[in-house]
Amino acid sequence: MLTTPHPPPPPPPLPSSSTLSLSLSLSPSLSPSSSSSSSPLFLYPLSLSPSSSSSSLGSSAADLGHLPDNITVLEGESVVLSCKIDEGVTHKAWLNRSNILFTGLDKWSLDKRVSLVNSNSSHFSIQIDQVHVADEGPYTCSFQANNKPRSTHVYLIVQVPARIVNVSRDVSVNEGDNVNLFCLAVGRPEPTVTWKDQKFGLVSEGEFLDITEIRRQQGEDFECITNNGVAPPARHKVKVTVNYAPSITEVKNTPAQLGKMTVLRCEAMAVPSAAFEWYRDERRPVEGDNTLSIKNDKTRSLLIFNNVTEKHFGNYTCLAYNRLGASNASMLLFSTYTHTSKHTPQEQIHRPYVLYFPPFLIVFSSLFPLSLSLSLSLSLSLSLSLSLSLSLSLSLSLSLSLSQGPGRSTVEGRSTMLVGSVLGLPR
Repeated sequence: MLTTPHPPPPPPPLPSSSTLSLSLSLSPSLSPSSSSSSSPLFLYPLSLSPSSSSSSLGSSAADLGHLPDNITVLEGESVVLSCKIDEGVTHKAWLNRSNILFTGLDKWSLDKRVSLVNSNSSHFSIQIDQVHVADEGPYTCSFQANNKPRSTHVYLIVQVPARIVNVSRDVSVNEGDNVNLFCLAVGRPEPTVTWKDQKFGLVSEGEFLDITEIRRQQGEDFECITNNGVAPPARHKVKVTVNYAPSITEVKNTPAQLGKMTVLRCEAMAVPSAAFEWYRDERRPVEGDNTLSIKNDKTRSLLIFNNVTEKHFGNYTCLAYNRLGASNASMLLFSTYTHTSKHTPQEQIHRPYVLYFPPFLIVFSSLFPLSLSLSLSLSLSLSLSLSLSLSLSLSLSLSLSLSQGPGRSTVEGRSTMLVGSVLGLPR
């Protein structure tokens, strides 16, 4: 007489944070003559956490050399799940959550990526090719040995290299604007996102980069870097262009010689690049002729005088402009011609000079800037003997001062003194 098998006990309550796994339990044979293939299948829910190191069947699983608790695989690779069993196993099956993959040699899964690679008295293994994220989760190897259901469990972890899925495009802003960049990345485990630039290194951590009132010095490439340790970091550069009005950086007065070639230079920084114009005396535009030419590039303009003449000397203005504004600066082209002298400036200090015209002595002060004060003390002594002797002693005290400014001089005094003597004085 056949007896109805007892219904399975009610499942225990599931933990709120656990992952649900199903164990395949094979019931005892309905009769001694019943074939193993006719045994009904009963699914018992078993709580399983990916980080758990044991289960209620841990002791039995340990006896059977159960699988490690976690197996990690990269997305796109293949993985083998192997279940070690012993003698006396009558029924065996692989499950993924509530899905039966294999029972013995029979495949229940419709997924072509899942295959049976080993099924004998000691091992029962399956292989999953081209693993993807949906394959992550708990897997259970259930078998019946000595009319007792047993199971081993493994949690498959699928790692995905970090990759950028959405990022800001290159942007062009005006100086002083606010800039907001974003970089969204995915991966398993969750990747980190960092923003860096070439000048200052680390700028910001997180998916968003906000720059308030951006300055022209900050216009460059900002790099988004995402990493989760699975593969080399993923990178993407966003170019930020900061537009600003021209700023003239270099002008200077330039000397020139008649008949020579001379160049006036005007350099300006601007984004977009500045256009240049030259003016003479701030009003009249410089007209092109055979003696003048203009050469422009992105950052400077050259006003070239091929053969300098007198008419070229004067004041010139460089104008740099773009759509955001303009800037100008003036410079002087002047002559380098000066009167030449065989004396150096140190040798051209003006001094009084003395002319001897025996028997007269004439002392002149120069007609150059000076102030002369003369104090004369004369002592004369005559001694008469066999011959007449005249002794003349002069004591002169000179005070000389020179007052001179750029391009002008002041004459403070001029004087001339004539001293005559009956006798000629030796030189």
